[in-house]
Amino acid sequence: MDLPVEEWTSHILQKWSLLPKSIQVTISTAETLNDIFLHSSSLLQPEDEIFLKRLSGDYLVGKDPDAPLFYREEGNKKFQKKDYLEATVLYSKGVSHSRPHTEDISLCYANRSAALFHLGQYETCLKDINRAQMHGYPERLQPKMLLRKAECLVTLGRLPEASQAISDLESNFAAKPTLAASQLQILQRTLCHLKIKVQEKENLTEAFPAALTKAFEDVDLRQENEQISSASSSVSLCTDPLKGRYLVATKDILPGELLVKERAFVSVLNPGEMPPRHHSLESKWDTRVTTGDLYCHRCLKHTLATVPCDGCSYAKYCSQECMQQAWDLYHSVECSQGALLLTLGVFCHIALRSTLLARFEDAGKVMKLCGESSNRDICLPESKNLVQMLSYDLGGESEKKGKTVEAPIPGCDINGKYKNNYNAVFHLLPHTENHSPEHKFLCALSVSALCRQLEAASLQVFTAAPKSCRLKAVEAPALCPELSVWGVAMLRHMLQLQCNAQAITTIQQTGSKEKLITDSRQVRLATGLFPVISLLNHSCSPNTSVSFISTSATIRASQQIRKGQEILHCYGPHESRMGVAERHQKLKSQYFFDCNCSPCEREKQSSQKGPGREAFCCHACGALLQGGDVLSCGTASCTESVSRDHLVSRLQNLQQQVGMARKLLRNGKLERAIQLLLRGQHDAESFLSSEHSMVGEIEDHLARAYAALGDWEKSAAHLQKSLRVVEACHGPSSIEMGHELFKLAQIFFNGFAIPEALNTIQKAEEVLLVHYGPWNNEVQELQKMKSCILDLPPIPVGPNE
Repeated sequence: MDLPVEEWTSHILQKWSLLPKSIQVTISTAETLNDIFLHSSSLLQPEDEIFLKRLSGDYLVGKDPDAPLFYREEGNKKFQKKDYLEATVLYSKGVSHSRPHTEDISLCYANRSAALFHLGQYETCLKDINRAQMHGYPERLQPKMLLRKAECLVTLGRLPEASQAISDLESNFAAKPTLAASQLQILQRTLCHLKIKVQEKENLTEAFPAALTKAFEDVDLRQENEQISSASSSVSLCTDPLKGRYLVATKDILPGELLVKERAFVSVLNPGEMPPRHHSLESKWDTRVTTGDLYCHRCLKHTLATVPCDGCSYAKYCSQECMQQAWDLYHSVECSQGALLLTLGVFCHIALRSTLLARFEDAGKVMKLCGESSNRDICLPESKNLVQMLSYDLGGESEKKGKTVEAPIPGCDINGKYKNNYNAVFHLLPHTENHSPEHKFLCALSVSALCRQLEAASLQVFTAAPKSCRLKAVEAPALCPELSVWGVAMLRHMLQLQCNAQAITTIQQTGSKEKLITDSRQVRLATGLFPVISLLNHSCSPNTSVSFISTSATIRASQQIRKGQEILHCYGPHESRMGVAERHQKLKSQYFFDCNCSPCEREKQSSQKGPGREAFCCHACGALLQGGDVLSCGTASCTESVSRDHLVSRLQNLQQQVGMARKLLRNGKLERAIQLLLRGQHDAESFLSSEHSMVGEIEDHLARAYAALGDWEKSAAHLQKSLRVVEACHGPSSIEMGHELFKLAQIFFNGFAIPEALNTIQKAEEVLLVHYGPWNNEVQELQKMKSCILDLPPIPVGPNE
């Protein structure tokens, strides 16, 4: 959730409604964020903090000594059913609740290593074995784990280490003569088997995703921009009184060209579907899998074997190194506030983390935030660190009256370079004047409550100098001066995020590994701030596409861009997904501007606008129906007419029918699902246009069903119909089209339709390379299919052929 939980939001909005009108006016008309924050924070009462503390107390983020045994036993149940993936996640939950250097954590690590071994994750398995030993794995259980270690090492071709592991195992048995005879026989047989195995396969590389990430990191911009960090030399930074800052092409740009490769200045993992706040023992421990269980909370790398924070059960990392870096940069402050941050939402969390990261910037060079737009200074004579640099103005963007010289571009350093740093983040517009007074009050009190908790915890948060005094808890409602300044900075960031937050997404594969046809969906993984990407203006039909690997984002040209043309990004409302009225409403409410891009102007000027792709069609002749409450056929010779409500009702019934079929597909009841879908297909043809999204959805589900049955010919026929709908809705070069072509390529490949497979692979590659580049999972899979096809032996020819 971006904003605070519903209970806290309702509480603050009710508090606002009960304020005297004069106080509401004072806050509503305040000219600076400093005034808004100080006026609002003075209204935060002890009963508000008690209420917030109660809400936060419902999130279980601390170490629970009873949880490791529960999760280990649940994991064992999954392990016995050979559901090793689910078992791994449950063991990880046990690890996260265990204290360091206890038997609990060593047992969870050891059990997880067994599940990872069965998943073929041998390198990761070895790491967990070492972790189990480091945390004091019981001596009585060592033999089984040492044998697993030897098997991993032999499988990986690391024979010297395997021999040492075998030697350690023999020494272990020698100390226990009663077990030596039987165990040594097993050892000898296993060792012999492993030696034969290593001769057959000298080296086995580890999983592809790690190689993918490394390869991606090795790919840099061909020529980095001298003016804008993380951008290519193909773009330039410009300013305009109406557009603000924006990027234009300095040369002709081809589709697929990499324009920006930027690592997030700050990112916070999306908690996903959090367990329900517990009110009883039954819901105390949750076994569901969330993004927080599968991705590193610092670098966002996908990992099955997370390493937990030593102080809380929520934060998890891909490695000890990532955990330590997070602790040094920000988590040492966040750790004790985890439940509060979950309650206050992702935006508040990012606001805190941004200011914590700012402590490590060069205050003298990068943090001189004394720009031209200063409305009011915050005087803190005793501050001699980064706080002083921030104190110039935290309030607004209005220009200084009477200034005649040209001001530097906001966010650039003294040399005119725009970098991915806190200076650039600070200068992202908060649009203070556009937010409602209620929203500003909610954000201000949320930040104030967080500052109070930091103060009460006596944390030395925002000062890096060793001689700086620790923040002390005080009885007075006012915050200490340093926290007040940083509170205003956090309020600024929280307001910035509505227009500047970037959803960091990932492509997740659905279905089991055994399925020959995989499906993928884009899910939101985290929220981040990307100063360079924030420079791009919106278009409802953009000329770029964005993709992510871990915390890095890439912007590629999705079409040819001429020299001097603006580089445009889509903020969400796309012309292929919604009409102009809905797009305008969404853009105005979230981003505070009226869109005048080419598609919007074209749609607004079109006086003869038809019913569109999501239209109903005539049952008698198939022509599109037009009108208001009563729809009539567009063909002059046809007199059919029908109530819109009647057709909407039919569409709703069809949607329910398709939903039932989808559940049947998930449960493996393929024949019944196909019957429902074919009936729905026939119904849809009688009243929906051929390009209606429901038509495409039905065809897509039919393709899945027939693929599951191994009927590749029927599957391909239905997916090709779905492709026509996708192309009509999103365009032939869209990301959506690329994903559908990828599925069609898999179907042709599995059905041995070689010419069709090669043709579709080429089309899918062309589309996906433009949007993702060569290191995308689907692109790699397409290349593997093509390589396999081209290496196939020739088909034997009979004597009469």
